[in-house]
Amino acid sequence: MSSILLGAAALGLIWSITTLGVFMTYRVLDIADLTVEGSIVFGAVTAAVAIQAGIHPVWATLLAFVAGMTAGLGTAFLHIAMKIPSLLAGILSMIALYSINIRVMGGSSNVSLLRLSTVFSRLTEKMPKNTAVILVGGLVVILVVGLLYWFLGTEIGSALRATGFNAQMARAQGINTRLMTLMGYVLANGLVGLSGGLLSQYMGFADVQMGTGSIVIALASLIVGEVIFARKGGLLLSLFSMVLGSVVYRFIIAMVLEAGMPASDLKLFTAITVALALWLPHVKTKWSGRRKNNATTEGRCESVE
Repeated sequence: MSSILLGAAALGLIWSITTLGVFMTYRVLDIADLTVEGSIVFGAVTAAVAIQAGIHPVWATLLAFVAGMTAGLGTAFLHIAMKIPSLLAGILSMIALYSINIRVMGGSSNVSLLRLSTVFSRLTEKMPKNTAVILVGGLVVILVVGLLYWFLGTEIGSALRATGFNAQMARAQGINTRLMTLMGYVLANGLVGLSGGLLSQYMGFADVQMGTGSIVIALASLIVGEVIFARKGGLLLSLFSMVLGSVVYRFIIAMVLEAGMPASDLKLFTAITVALALWLPHVKTKWSGRRKNNATTEGRCESVE
C-alpha cells in the first residue's frame, strides 16, 4: 500500500505542473484551452528526443518548457491574430501537434528512454525511484509555485489577472489585453510542456497518445483542490491547492484501482467526477436561491397576517 501511495504522490507532483498551467488559462484568463492535450506530449517528446541525442536531462527538461511555450504561442496566434474562438484554436493546435510530435520522433509513435540518464537517475541510485521523483518533483513544484506567485504579483502579472477578470475594464485602464492573453497562453503551455518533459522521464518513454484526456485530468485535479480549500484564501493558497488537488486526485485513482476498477474505466470515472463537480455549484446556487425566495415569501405572508 505504501508503494502505491508513494507512486501516486510522485505522479501527482508531476501532473500538478500541468494543473498549474490549466489554472493559468481556465481560472486566471478565463479561457478553455485544449492545447494542453498536444503541448504535454510536445514537451514529453522534445525532452525524450533531446536526451536520446545526448543533451543533459536538465537542459532537455528546459527544452520541454520551451516546446510548450511554442505550442502556446501557436494557439495565441490563432486566437488573437486570426480571431478564431479560443476553444477552436486549442482544438486546431492539438490536432496540428499530433503530426508535429510524430515528426519530432522521426516518424515513430514513441521514443524509449530505457537505460538513458534522466533528471531522476542520480537519486534513484541511492533511493527508491518514487522517493527520488517526489524529491525532484517537489523541488520543481516549489520553484514553479514561487515564481508564479512572484510573477502574478508584479505589475504585468496583475495586468494579466485583470485581463482575465474583465477584459473590457482592463482595456479601459490602458492594459494591452491582446499581449496579456498571449503571455497567458505561452506561460500556461510552457508549464504543461515542462510537466510533459518530467512525465516522459518518469515513465521511461514518450508516446504520441500519452496526452489523451490530460485536460480532463488537470481539470479534475483543479476542482479537487478548490473543493478542499473552498476557493478561499489568497493567491499562494490557490496555487498550492492546485498541487494538493493533483496529489489527492492521484490518491483517489490509486485507491479506485486498488478496489478493482478496470484501468480502461478510469477516463469515464474522471469525466463523471469533473461533470458532477462542475454541476454541483449550480445546483447549490439554485437551491440557495429557492430557499431565499421561500423565506421572503413566508416573511411577506406573516406581515400580511
